[in-house]
Amino acid sequence: MVLSRIWSAFIIIAIVVASIKYLFVPGYHDIYNDMVVGKGGDTIAITQKPMAEMTAEAKQALLGTGHYENNHIGYKADLGQQHVEVYRVQATDGVIGTSETAVKICLGLIGIMTLFMGFMGIAEKAGGINLLSRMIQPFFSKLFPEVPKNHPSFGHMMLNFSANLLGLDNAATPFGLKAMESLQTLNPSTERASNAQIMFLALHASGLTLIPVSIIAIRASMGAENPTDVFLPCLIATFAATMAAMIIVSLKQKINLFQPVVLAYVGGISAIIAALVVFLVRLSQEELASFSKVLSNGIILLIFFAIVLGGIYKKINVFDAFIEGAKEGFWTCVKIIPYLVGMLIAISLLRTSGVFEVIIDGMKWLAAYAGADTRFVDGLPTALIKPLSGSGARGMMVDTMTTFGPDSFASRLAGVLQGSSDTTFYVIAVYYGAVSIKNTRYTVGAMLLADLVGIITAIGLAYLFFG
Repeated sequence: MVLSRIWSAFIIIAIVVASIKYLFVPGYHDIYNDMVVGKGGDTIAITQKPMAEMTAEAKQALLGTGHYENNHIGYKADLGQQHVEVYRVQATDGVIGTSETAVKICLGLIGIMTLFMGFMGIAEKAGGINLLSRMIQPFFSKLFPEVPKNHPSFGHMMLNFSANLLGLDNAATPFGLKAMESLQTLNPSTERASNAQIMFLALHASGLTLIPVSIIAIRASMGAENPTDVFLPCLIATFAATMAAMIIVSLKQKINLFQPVVLAYVGGISAIIAALVVFLVRLSQEELASFSKVLSNGIILLIFFAIVLGGIYKKINVFDAFIEGAKEGFWTCVKIIPYLVGMLIAISLLRTSGVFEVIIDGMKWLAAYAGADTRFVDGLPTALIKPLSGSGARGMMVDTMTTFGPDSFASRLAGVLQGSSDTTFYVIAVYYGAVSIKNTRYTVGAMLLADLVGIITAIGLAYLFFG
């Protein structure tokens, strides 16, 4: 019900804001067209003005660089610098294009899902998942008290968290969906999220990642002087978000986190991460990138090797087990299409209507009115869009780097924010959609609160490291 209300609110607010712009703001007479059939990145011509009518600040910029932007409206001087073209840029695809994108995302997942779910099929028949479940059971049985000891879902969750930690998004999704399906077999209400599913999804969405490879790569491509300088803040921020998710859900479910087993596992994981950080911060950018590739890809191949070897040892039909698991992965991708289309079109309406622009402008005004440092506001678009769209947040991060420079405070903050949380609404739509959960209970609130902790931590760390 909560997700239904949020989804409805997204659509209503977007259309209301667009209508206000259509009626009262010049240059938005095509906004309804943009929201339905517009294409992201399209330049929408508004009007043409004589250079003489521009403000002194605008004239200086136009005569110097030929471009000027104010309140999300762009101005471009013609060759003779006598007239100015007034335009705006479409933020993202309209609902038609977004619907097609949602289906393409699911189709793109089919190959990855069939691959990993195929190997999962072998692992299950060979007993590998049960082995993992027994290994992690002492810790997970405290966080998931409703899940029986040595249940296969423990092994699936372990694989999902491990893939997330290594930044293996392609592997994390199939493992995570398999974990949700395993937990669904224990769910007494097939349409209502169980406590275990909420805990798992909150921990998964907090996105604890050891090395933010994609962020470092983007910073390097944008010409950052030290692309890896966001590595440590990203790790700390995402660790804080993960701990927050665990604490928030545990309080709601009345789980005691001060049990010796929980403290020992959390302390051990923290110590391992700290030791890796000490090792990794000594590496150069090239060495860090090389280590990350070897670690992540090497572990994937090691998992495949161990699974096949285990299947042969157990004398099962390895290829048939792979095909059986792969079929399951295919149908899971098909099942999530309606859920993903529904969520992405609501997000598209929010972005094309300019709701995010209104929020950012309002936050900047509030910060300036309160006399606070407003530099952090320039990095916030990444944080606001990240719960809704991973690609959108990545685009915002790149745009921030382009606008302010890759080594600016805003750009570094955007990088840390990109690595401090996950795509909350996307995760909810895909994971609950895969098991047909309709009542998400307090999942959205818990995950957004954990995201908020990650965002606040990221801002504090940006000022500490780069301020």
